[in-house]
Amino acid sequence: MLKRSVLLAASLLAAPLWTASAAPAATPYDGAWSVSVITDAGTCDRGYRYALRIENGRIYYDNPNFDVSGAVGAGGYVQVVVRAGGQEAVGNGRLSRDYGTGTWRGRSGSSGCSGHWEAERH
Repeated sequence: MLKRSVLLAASLLAAPLWTASAAPAATPYDGAWSVSVITDAGTCDRGYRYALRIENGRIYYDNPNFDVSGAVGAGGYVQVVVRAGGQEAVGNGRLSRDYGTGTWRGRSGSSGCSGHWEAERH
């Protein structure tokens, strides 16, 4: 069974906590985002909301317990992989200047979950 951390990891699919106020955004997607992660299939909890950030097109989550690698590319395409405690979540989707949507899949051993996410800029 996937743990709550896989859902948290999946939520990292797209967004931020804060950005440096003195520096201009390097991409139109840089900034603070709120991401809602919803499970559509599997045994994971139904949903969560997380605060994430995008800086210079890279996705960050300020929790050292999670290994996050992801970015927002041309046209707002989002791709991210999150690992924590032997679990992994992969997500993708698309952002506009203030909103985004996509899908995610997570696994831990032989269990898996999948769903969708929605992001909103703060």
